[in-house]
Amino acid sequence: MLTQDLDRYLELRRALGHKLEAAEILLRSFVRQAQAEGESHIAAASALAWAAHTRTGHQGSRRLTVLIGLARFLHAEDPRHEIPRRSLACPIPPRPRPYIFSAEQIRNLIQAAGQLRPGRSLRPLTFSTLFGLLAVTGLRISEALELRVGDFTPDGLVIRQTKFRKNRLVPLHESTAAALTRYLDRRLGLRTVTDHVFVSIRRTPICYMTAHRTFRLLCATIGLPSVPQARLHDLRHTVAVRALEACPKDRDQITPHVLALSTYLGHASLRGTYWYLQATPELLRDVAGVAEGWMNGELR
Repeated sequence: MLTQDLDRYLELRRALGHKLEAAEILLRSFVRQAQAEGESHIAAASALAWAAHTRTGHQGSRRLTVLIGLARFLHAEDPRHEIPRRSLACPIPPRPRPYIFSAEQIRNLIQAAGQLRPGRSLRPLTFSTLFGLLAVTGLRISEALELRVGDFTPDGLVIRQTKFRKNRLVPLHESTAAALTRYLDRRLGLRTVTDHVFVSIRRTPICYMTAHRTFRLLCATIGLPSVPQARLHDLRHTVAVRALEACPKDRDQITPHVLALSTYLGHASLRGTYWYLQATPELLRDVAGVAEGWMNGELR
């Protein structure tokens, strides 16, 4: 019975645009355990025991948070399903502090990628193009790795079925389009079984761990500080922060600017974009200055 209930829950949530890939794995694990113990409804005690059976408190909190969503859904139909208390979950750590790259660091990163070995292979051009694309477009690494050759159009990059199952068009500067064209001219000269834009020296799609390890290697090569540690996703953070720093000072233009950035980045809501306002001291000073002016009656 719980299996069918879970299937209905996942079907509804996915119809609303959620992927729930990791959540499904966790919830099916709980359902298997509950059914093995002869339970046909969610019991708070069993839920807490299942959530606690992890290596870290953060993992347990993640388990319980995912399960509470299912429990609320089922409790609305049948009160015999118990909802575990969220207060019993371990607090979720705050989002990691973003590392904002300087223009020089990005240039050094791309130049170092161009020196990767084997020198005559496609690998140096692949990673210099990949990391350069991330640095100027703010794409998620998953979006870049899923790009197909046909997604590169005269109007820009078509990003398909990404987070929240949205499609969007990302315009490209002419210099970025030219760099991607140079890469594809060489990439399409290889015989591959895939139409992915970015491929490994084995001519297969590049996986996330390969991109991550290569990025960490390049960061060490160019001497980026280890604290805070720069992450691949920080290239996206950097694009967002620089775009906000370039926001016009005219109040009538601020809202359209932030809305355009949110759409460009593929955020589900403006809340995800506003988070970047606290990412750098410069942005915080701007926010504080505007707030002070409003409190003093200087702004209306």
